[in-house]
Amino acid sequence: MPSPTAKTSPRGWNPVTNVSEQAPGVFFVEGPASNWIIVRDETGFILIDSGYPADQPLVRQSIEHLGLNPAAARALLITHGHVDHTGSAAHFSTVYGTPVLCSPNELDHVRGLVKYQVSAKQVVPRAWRLRVFRWMIHAIKAGSLSAKPATKAQAWTADTLNSLPGRPQAVPASGHTPGNVAILLPGKGVIATGDTFVTGHPLSKHTCPQMLHPMYHHNPAAALAATHQLDSIDASVILPGHGPALSMPLSDALASLRS
Repeated sequence: MPSPTAKTSPRGWNPVTNVSEQAPGVFFVEGPASNWIIVRDETGFILIDSGYPADQPLVRQSIEHLGLNPAAARALLITHGHVDHTGSAAHFSTVYGTPVLCSPNELDHVRGLVKYQVSAKQVVPRAWRLRVFRWMIHAIKAGSLSAKPATKAQAWTADTLNSLPGRPQAVPASGHTPGNVAILLPGKGVIATGDTFVTGHPLSKHTCPQMLHPMYHHNPAAALAATHQLDSIDASVILPGHGPALSMPLSDALASLRS
């Protein structure tokens, strides 16, 4: 059970209000600007994504809030290698020895050997817009410029994923990054979409299924086309990398996204 004595973070973040059980054993954690997920069962627990580098204390606090030991995570799964999703990966890998796993096509990105992050050249000309400026300042304060790569990350296999809590399945959705994926928890009716599509973002005025601003995508056209990889999936709980969780058929969310 969640700890009744959880303390509010100095940054105004509180696990009592920011951690919610969206399906049995599946906990959605809304970070200050990027989300992560904890999946637990009788065999232990895993993390899906891990926020910005400055979210590391919040990631640990969210785990402890559920009565779990951060050092005991069986794996940290990464939907894609952007710094707002890999922020705690190097810490968990080096301090706890947690296996950091990603798709084979994303491995070099997660290890820091290549970079597909949005660039200053893309952001600065748009920084006169208040929403862009606020996002830029948050990203800098959250450690985006000093993030450490998870150099010991490994590529997952279907068998490896199937052995983990929730029996996750990777759904390739190249476009946002070359090895971007969504992660399905088939026995739970849950899909973690990462940034394949989201439900909100600091640059957006809306809370609904939506694509991120094109500057965040390695290939914007491919990113939108990749959402069709989700068309045949049966899920009714959508956990995005940004924005609130949604309880609705995935097919309806995709139809809304494309309308």
